[in-house]
Amino acid sequence: MPVPIRRLFVALTLCCALVAGSTACGSSEKTTKNDVSAMAAAAATPSPSTSAERQKFAKTRFVANAGLAAGATYQWIVKPWKDGKFKKGAKGRRAALIKAGLAGVFAYNRLKAAQRNAQGDPTLAKALEPLNAGINSLKDLPAKLRKGDGNAAGTYEDLINKVKDAGQSAGAPVKNQVPSASQLTKG
Repeated sequence: MPVPIRRLFVALTLCCALVAGSTACGSSEKTTKNDVSAMAAAAATPSPSTSAERQKFAKTRFVANAGLAAGATYQWIVKPWKDGKFKKGAKGRRAALIKAGLAGVFAYNRLKAAQRNAQGDPTLAKALEPLNAGINSLKDLPAKLRKGDGNAAGTYEDLINKVKDAGQSAGAPVKNQVPSASQLTKG
């Protein structure tokens, strides 16, 4: 499993700081390489967070990811669907479908991330358990939108509302957060 660059950078910075500090402030005794590497390894080892901290961060991440999914779904799928932009012959249909397809992929990605975040909190995990199959079924909806299936946008809206309700029942209220266009294209 590859290590993120940020972690490597932090570990390298800590090692350099320890080596520089031990040579600048050291006594007249010589320090061996093993002593320096042992000190660096001890300083670079992160301390585990408590289960309460993990649960708090799990809820926070869940709220952020689910909020982005809800905002993208409402802005680029539900609203155009209600305005009739997905109907054949509608003005701006192609652009609306492209945006809806991107929003659908983005919402699916964020909902999967919210699902992973919910695993850190037992209450959230239990509340989202019935929705896992629905979240997995969202993969097929962008294709259904392109074909003009009017129920596809309604399915997105229903599932997002269920995720919001599950978050509310678990003490993690979700509010719509419309992502920027750059966030939408990055996924």
